[in-house]
Amino acid sequence: MRIGVIGCGNICGIYFENLARFEVTEVVACADLNREKAIEVAQKYQIQRVLTPEELIADSEIELVLNLTIPKAHFEVSLAALEAGKHVYVEKPLAIRFEDGKRLIEIAESKGITVGCAPDTVLGGGIQTCKTMLDRGDIGEPVGGNAFMLCPGHESWHPSPEFYYEIGGGPMFDMGPYYLSALITLFGPIQSVAAGTKTTWGKRTITSQPQLGKEITVETPTHVISILSFRGGAVVQFTASFDVQATTLPPIELYGTSGTMLVPDPNGFGADSNGNPQPIRFRQKGATDWTEQPLLHGDFTNSRGLGVLDQVIAIVERRLPRASGQLGLHVLEAMSAILESGESGRRVDLTTLPIGG
Repeated sequence: MRIGVIGCGNICGIYFENLARFEVTEVVACADLNREKAIEVAQKYQIQRVLTPEELIADSEIELVLNLTIPKAHFEVSLAALEAGKHVYVEKPLAIRFEDGKRLIEIAESKGITVGCAPDTVLGGGIQTCKTMLDRGDIGEPVGGNAFMLCPGHESWHPSPEFYYEIGGGPMFDMGPYYLSALITLFGPIQSVAAGTKTTWGKRTITSQPQLGKEITVETPTHVISILSFRGGAVVQFTASFDVQATTLPPIELYGTSGTMLVPDPNGFGADSNGNPQPIRFRQKGATDWTEQPLLHGDFTNSRGLGVLDQVIAIVERRLPRASGQLGLHVLEAMSAILESGESGRRVDLTTLPIGG
């Protein structure tokens, strides 16, 4: 399938590398508002053509648009591509407003085309091995868990970190999709959420180049604690923060009636920092020590683009992608509901289901 990429920022490189090695995907064009950046990327990854975003969406050769723009542009770019009859795969989140995400899915369904949505880390060896273990009852009936995404923010390393603190950013919309997609993959749909939120600093200072010293106005909560109640009965606490300087807590810890499981970082595919497969640690009831389960599935290194590959295969097989827009919409509704609950102080029920997840 011939693919056009819109957005040539930090994340695009791994997509270009992986889509080039898959037998059924070919990136034939790229576009960016910064044309010089697009030209640079095209030369580095041997992309045939550099177009404007409008030209790329209108190009009859391109069948799928890979939308790697910043979050606040996701809806506009995806909408234009869908209206042009293209399949779309969009980086997380699906959109920054639930209503916009819902519209994208409705348009795709009415046209008989597909939407895929990052993250596709849930398709990696780490999360898939955890799913296999849960399904075969290694820790018994799910009870609940704790999830932690704690860091001091991105202004110390990212060259353009402003969007992380705009509406549609913050720890929930930036990193929430990884954690929520993993939890939904493992425990099923979320029924309702309740939350408390805090914005610790109204302004933050960039300490990375090339904008060293620039001040950012914070528009969204940067410390979020939520309670996720799943339709299957499990209850999970999820804390996401850009205000924590250091932590010893695991990314995700799950509890069952007969054991505990440590889930690897959902922002990865199951490898450790050296690229080696990381066994899943679990401890069953009555055991005196932890047990390690080697990964039961492949794709444990940085395999971003796996969701696009599955989407292409899904189109041929006439099924929904596994990293589907419907899953992305359920995640988007959950994140929106968490922030709404934090503001209102009330529990919020969800209306969507992660079909295809």
